[in-house]
Amino acid sequence: MNQILEKPENKKWDTKMPGKLTVSIGEYSDKGRKEINQDFHGSYYPEEPLLSSKGIALAIADGINNSYISQIASETSVAGFLDDYYDTSKSSAVKRSAEQVLIATNSWLHAQSQKTHGHPDNDKDYVCTFSSLILKSTTAHILHIGDTRIYRFRAGKLEQLTTDHCLRVSDEISYLNRGLGIYSILDIDYQTTPMKLDDVFFMTTDGVYEHVSNDFIIDTIEEHIDDLDLAAELLVEQAYQVGSSDSLTAQLVKIDELP
Repeated sequence: MNQILEKPENKKWDTKMPGKLTVSIGEYSDKGRKEINQDFHGSYYPEEPLLSSKGIALAIADGINNSYISQIASETSVAGFLDDYYDTSKSSAVKRSAEQVLIATNSWLHAQSQKTHGHPDNDKDYVCTFSSLILKSTTAHILHIGDTRIYRFRAGKLEQLTTDHCLRVSDEISYLNRGLGIYSILDIDYQTTPMKLDDVFFMTTDGVYEHVSNDFIIDTIEEHIDDLDLAAELLVEQAYQVGSSDSLTAQLVKIDELP
C-alpha cells in the first residue's frame, strides 16, 4: 500500500531557476516482514501559482499493528491530505489549511472505527500515525501526530524535530497515545523552522528509525546526497537486515535553491 502522488523522473525540479524554491526528493518503502505494507507516503510539487501560495508537501503515515485494515487509514490520510491541502484557500495560512484537512480526516477515520466497536472484530480500527512537511518560501512547516518522525540533517548533524506520541512500557512494548482516528478531538503538533541551503529533511516510520543508528543515517545521506532515492532504499534495507519486523519507509528532501 504505497504511492507517490507525483514523482517526475529526474526528481529535481526547476534546477537553477532564480527566485524559486528547488528541492530534490528520494523515497522508498517496503512491506518488510509484514504481509502487507501498513505505511503510506507521498509528495506533491505543484506548478505556480500553487508553488508560491501553498508550497511543496510531503506526508508519511503508519497504520497501527493491531488492526489488519489500518493501511486504509494511512493511505486515506496521506492521499487525502496531499489532495485536499491544495484545494484550501490560497490566502489561508499553511497551519490553518493543513489543520483543517487533518481535522476532517480524523473525524472520518474515527467515525469508521466507531462503526466496528461492539462487534467481535475490534481489530478493524482506522488508526495511523501521520507527519507532514510543507516547504513554502524559506520556511518548513511541520504537522505531526504519532510516532512517525521528521529529522533535519544540517552541517553534518542530525536532529529529531518531532516528538513521539507514545507510552513506552519497555524496549519492546509501547502504546500510541496520539494518532489520526483514535479520538474525536485531534491534537496536532505544529512547528515551523527556517530552511537553509543544503538542508536535508528525513521522514521515516518506526520500522526504520528503531533499527538504524544516527551515524548510519548521516553516513548514508552524505555518501548518496546526489541520489536520494538510493539513500532512502539503503536506509530501509539496513533496517530490514538488522531485524526490523515492521513495514519500512524513508523519505528524504534536500533544499537545492531558496527564493
